[in-house]
Amino acid sequence: MTWRGSTDVKDRIFGALVYIMPLASAFNFGTFLIAQFPILAYLAIPLLPMAVVRSIPFGNLILFFVLFLAVVRNPKISHFIRFNTMQAILIDILVFLAGLVFSLLMQGTGGGLLTETLFNVIFLGTLAACVYSIIQSIIGKYAEIPTISEAAYMQVRY
Repeated sequence: MTWRGSTDVKDRIFGALVYIMPLASAFNFGTFLIAQFPILAYLAIPLLPMAVVRSIPFGNLILFFVLFLAVVRNPKISHFIRFNTMQAILIDILVFLAGLVFSLLMQGTGGGLLTETLFNVIFLGTLAACVYSIIQSIIGKYAEIPTISEAAYMQVRY
């Protein structure tokens, strides 16, 4: 869906790069899957810049506000980049909320089969959504993920 205007190579690259943020957040949920399939650990290589952000106190929160206020709310930046940034922020919020729910519900309990399965589902779901969005961004199309894309469009009106 490129009806909002044409995208150049710079827009496509920046539109794809923002999906590193939710991937890095979801990587914590991939521990069980990575233990079974060690080759998946190589997915962490492109996520190394996020390790620097996480080493700073409140780094994720600072990155969130910078991306939201300086990119999503800036009409001088192309709609394509703003949409992809907002969509990546929303995916990251969903991963954060899933982690929060798990930390509240699983206090004192071990990692049973249900926990392992849910962790794998969250990791693989986030991985699939981000890889799909990265590919669509590189192609120059808007990644349409139900509900998340609609919410991103509502935030990026103009």
